[in-house]
Amino acid sequence: MTAPELASTAEVAALAAIHEAGFPPGMAWPAADMLGLMEMPGCFVLWKPDRALIMCRVAGGEAEVLTLATCPPARRQGLASRLLDAAIAACRGFGAEALFLEVGAGNAAAQGLYCAAGFTEVARRPRYYADGTDAIVMTLRLS
Repeated sequence: MTAPELASTAEVAALAAIHEAGFPPGMAWPAADMLGLMEMPGCFVLWKPDRALIMCRVAGGEAEVLTLATCPPARRQGLASRLLDAAIAACRGFGAEALFLEVGAGNAAAQGLYCAAGFTEVARRPRYYADGTDAIVMTLRLS
């Protein structure tokens, strides 16, 4: 499989379509919100067009996974794992020493992905998501 591509702001509509396909109704980010994040310093998106994306932001020695989405037909093929690995490498390349993320407490598949990559739970945010679900805060030391 070829390496993930670095997405540009010109591809925001396609990125938003992947995000919409990958999240439950009402949870996906609109293209305008994604564009606003992409234009922030330190933000980057890696993707496999029409299949999956990961968006991260690096600042002050820390990095954050802002979102990771995989279209349903592309799931269970290791694509999210490869995107996460590429994002981890990119964050290291930008000098980040730690990578953080939030994941829904009920999202066992995503939690498994992150645990397999070496992330550990460091906190919980009660009722963090709009549907009332807690967020699990996870981190990975990069240095």
